[in-house]
Amino acid sequence: MNEPSKRQNSAERHEAIDVSDFVYAATGARVRRLTTPDGKHWFPAVDVCKELGHTNSRKALADHVPDEHREMLETVTGGYGLSVPAGRGWRRDLHVISLQGLVLLVNACTKPACAPFRQWVAEVIETVQREGSYSLDEAEVQPVGPGAPIAYAMPEQVAEAIVRLEAHNLQLDEELAGGQRESIALQKETVKMQRELLVTQQATLAVQQAMVRAMERIADRFDGLVLERRPVRGHLTTLPTTESVLAGWRERLSVTEDVWAVAVAIAPVLVEEGELREPLESIAARTGLSVRRVNDCLRLLRKHACIRSRGGAEDGAPVYVLHRA
Repeated sequence: MNEPSKRQNSAERHEAIDVSDFVYAATGARVRRLTTPDGKHWFPAVDVCKELGHTNSRKALADHVPDEHREMLETVTGGYGLSVPAGRGWRRDLHVISLQGLVLLVNACTKPACAPFRQWVAEVIETVQREGSYSLDEAEVQPVGPGAPIAYAMPEQVAEAIVRLEAHNLQLDEELAGGQRESIALQKETVKMQRELLVTQQATLAVQQAMVRAMERIADRFDGLVLERRPVRGHLTTLPTTESVLAGWRERLSVTEDVWAVAVAIAPVLVEEGELREPLESIAARTGLSVRRVNDCLRLLRKHACIRSRGGAEDGAPVYVLHRA
């Protein structure tokens, strides 16, 4: 068979089909390659077997590749005085196969993707049997300049395999890019939710700090205060303090944070002045609650007999006094 790759331009050999394209069409992947000074190509058997679906590379080599087309990497490099390539898993004991050994493995492969390549190999053999030789057609566009190599048209089956595999790779790249975009969108949404949660936590913390400051002011004001006793109709009675009022309210009802904030705000006024004539807006401002919620809290305190209503003031503000049993 007259291989077109043996045609020479001057004294330099030129491959009719680039070896990378040839291997890509045969295996569907860009496998590692070692090219010796005489132009012979060697490929790691494990790479080729992996791409072709051979699960047991040793068995695949023993079944389909003769000894003359497989070697150890140390033997190949030692024959030319070369060093073992560094990195990417190249080892001295690595099994390597020649380009012909690679074609033999491809012919033994049952993957549909290898069918066009096997068909082309069969076409080459048939053409040689019928015509005595096989050669590639020269490309319509040839390199110019002195010493330029002859360019050949790539076989249709090989070209279609390369185009199909490249299209598959592009599809995988698009799917990967789509997954990355979805991941980025999800990360942005997560960051947004975390920011909203942080704002809510900061608002809750501000309310809690306001309640603590209010309680500290009350504690400072009534620090050391003792119960006074006053005669009433011949009997001694104990006057309420803010602490005793709040303690009684806590025992009387289930106190939530907002109810407790209102209770802490109005108890000192009821104890010191005997009544509360403060607009709801003022209580809301001191507690950080809404006017509506303040009104609900006061209604709950009235319902559980903590305070009672005594009409309204001149400015329309409700008047409350302590409920006395």
